[in-house]
Amino acid sequence: MGNAFIGKVDDASAAFYNPAGLGTYRGSHFHLSNFHFETNKGWMETLFGGDVTGNAGDLFDALSLEGARKLLNQNKGTVAHSRFQMMPNFSTRYFSMGYLFSVQQRAFIGDQAGDQFEYAQRTDHGPYMAFNFSLFGGIVKFGSTISFLFRKEVVGTADPSVPLDLPDSSYNQGKMLFVTTGFRFTLPYKFIPTLAIVSRNTAGAKFDKTGGPAAPDQIKQTYDVGLSITPQLGRTVRVHLELDYKDALGEYANVDFKRKLGLGLEFDLRRRFFFRVGYGDGFGSGGIGIRTRKMEFDLSTYAVDTTDSDFRGEEDRRYVLGISSGF
Repeated sequence: MGNAFIGKVDDASAAFYNPAGLGTYRGSHFHLSNFHFETNKGWMETLFGGDVTGNAGDLFDALSLEGARKLLNQNKGTVAHSRFQMMPNFSTRYFSMGYLFSVQQRAFIGDQAGDQFEYAQRTDHGPYMAFNFSLFGGIVKFGSTISFLFRKEVVGTADPSVPLDLPDSSYNQGKMLFVTTGFRFTLPYKFIPTLAIVSRNTAGAKFDKTGGPAAPDQIKQTYDVGLSITPQLGRTVRVHLELDYKDALGEYANVDFKRKLGLGLEFDLRRRFFFRVGYGDGFGSGGIGIRTRKMEFDLSTYAVDTTDSDFRGEEDRRYVLGISSGF
């Protein structure tokens, strides 16, 4: 949906999209195997293209920096991105708690003589707790998530012909309390018009250094604003249309404002099957979803602009698989 979701989110991911969304969470669930895998077109070309056979060993290699170095030497000029995330949690209306683990990396070797192996890797993990309270029959909702976040990250370059074995001391490491707060105002009329606001790093906290040469960079305090409507089509189909504007106060002033706009459209059939299309960061997105009491499945694609400030500069097409099961 072009990542335009802060007015709609009503599942366990509300803890991070917009905690106010927990006020519309249905039932109570313990998600045991909530995982998310994301990759880009370049990573898939690196794994399955060139001289690489795409066997299981290559798959696991591609998730490490050293493995990525070896594979990219066979596919120079390709940017490889991957992210793996797990979030086991217990969620119910008004409350959610769990543990987040996420590791993402990006790697590149140019195709010109003398080009270096460029890499970046970040690991986040830590427990979190989210809560919500509603007023006036759910017309007004507030929510907050507190995460005890541990971060370990590195950005650098190396000789592409030399095996890479980075010690822990090479990584910037730190910990912090990361607070996300959300607000949702819904008018009880036919199209259910909704205003949503989310603040990230509400307290403006910084990382306390726990190891390595320095603490990780501070996460900027930003505000996102969303407007949405959700008309009902017949007895079984609902349509959600949302427009979001990220970084409304301009913390990232060098980014074109058109890149901060997100537009999403979701067709909801019997609250079981979902079809989504959207626009974000200057490019299109789309996906499908299935939701039952014990399982959630999502498959989607989106793109980001890899330039610093251009609009529709360089497209990095990504693919996302999400599966959650429990009871």
